[in-house]
Amino acid sequence: MQESSLSRRHFVKASTVLFGISMGLQYRSARAMTTDPTDGKKLVFDDNFNTIDWSIWNAGPKATTHDPGFYGRSAFSRKDGEEGFNPYAIVDDPQATDGKALQISAKYIGRSMSVPNYYGNLLSEFQWISGNLQTGRRDGVVNKGWRTGYFEARMLFPRHPLTWPAFWLMNGHSILAPKTSIELDVVEHKGWEPTVYGAYLHEWGDPGQHHEGTGVTTDVDMTQGYCRYGILVDETKCVPYFERKPVIDTRTGLPANWPIHRSAELDVDGDVFWPLLTLALRSDVPYPQDLKPDQLLTEMRVDYFQAYQ
Repeated sequence: MQESSLSRRHFVKASTVLFGISMGLQYRSARAMTTDPTDGKKLVFDDNFNTIDWSIWNAGPKATTHDPGFYGRSAFSRKDGEEGFNPYAIVDDPQATDGKALQISAKYIGRSMSVPNYYGNLLSEFQWISGNLQTGRRDGVVNKGWRTGYFEARMLFPRHPLTWPAFWLMNGHSILAPKTSIELDVVEHKGWEPTVYGAYLHEWGDPGQHHEGTGVTTDVDMTQGYCRYGILVDETKCVPYFERKPVIDTRTGLPANWPIHRSAELDVDGDVFWPLLTLALRSDVPYPQDLKPDQLLTEMRVDYFQAYQ
């Protein structure tokens, strides 16, 4: 049967449209891989940690009314320390942008402790003190938070058989209304994996529980030098970044581009995301029986935290 010229025209036109769409998607993907996420944005918050501003940062257990706010094998210290140890310090560091860095340490106490509401006070493996800084408070107040923007921390992680440092964001309503919450894990690191970390989106609770995540392999040792970990949040989705390049989702082979299903709920009455900088110890791995003396005290460092809009 002879094909009509009309059919051929439609076929050519359709093919051209599909080719254009395909090229457009490839162009946008390639552009996303090369565009600095701060381009066109204004730096609206910049803490270089020359000091710890306690009017902004709150120290201690995660701000929540769901539980005591501890997790893992260590107790998160309040700002003045616990059990005679204060894990928060500003230290000189020539690798840091301004020569100063926030240091959050973890120390093994190794005796009965009396940290309020901590489940591990009498358990030998859990008798550690570490730190968590956040701009949210247990009374629901968020000292600094943003609905959208690009958020970045430059951090140096410890190499250790238990450490679990993280930079993450929570939504403000998760504090007083924790049945549903949104958690953006920009970076979660395991101290025994120097070139691998995890990035995650968790929308906790029903209805509509939703999770995304990927492992990220780096071409540098994150325990030997500072790296930049970031996340771009817009009205409906989030994109995690490493060294200002989008993280590749291993499930798709494409830059991670995760929908936030509860975005509309965030906008109902002005909810925002607030940052946490945490040094925890994992409890889902066997406790090392041969910890060396120099592994009984370890630390992570934070050069800065920045927010762009």
